[in-house]
Amino acid sequence: MRTTYMAKPNEVERKWYIIDATGKTLGRLASEAASIIRGKHKPQFTPHVDSGDFVIIINAEKIHLTGNKLQDKKYYRHSMHPGGLKVTTAQDMLNKKPERVLELAIHGMLPKTRLGNSMKLKLKVYAGAEHPHQAQQPEVWELRG
Repeated sequence: MRTTYMAKPNEVERKWYIIDATGKTLGRLASEAASIIRGKHKPQFTPHVDSGDFVIIINAEKIHLTGNKLQDKKYYRHSMHPGGLKVTTAQDMLNKKPERVLELAIHGMLPKTRLGNSMKLKLKVYAGAEHPHQAQQPEVWELRG
């Protein structure tokens, strides 16, 4: 009788991958990064175990949005006080905090559970080309397609 292999948290080997966001489309980059963070690229993927790898994204300020999304895409936040709704366009967000655009897109693609919250910590996004993770010896990840 065959049994399905289930990864155990102490058996997982983690790697570090670096992705250059220069000229890449936001959604395509985000879905690929979320897949790496979840561990879906590994043969021993197990849905209830955090088996993913770390992802470093550089040049977040050079991300590309298609169509009219720079003006039409809106980010909402609320201060929980009456009339406290704040609305920001994607253009303003890219000008002020370009890392936040990618973080929000990738976090939205991860599970909305405690497991997903721990996976969010494996994402590191930087606006420029510099990052402080040279000691982890990240490998370059080429996007599909």
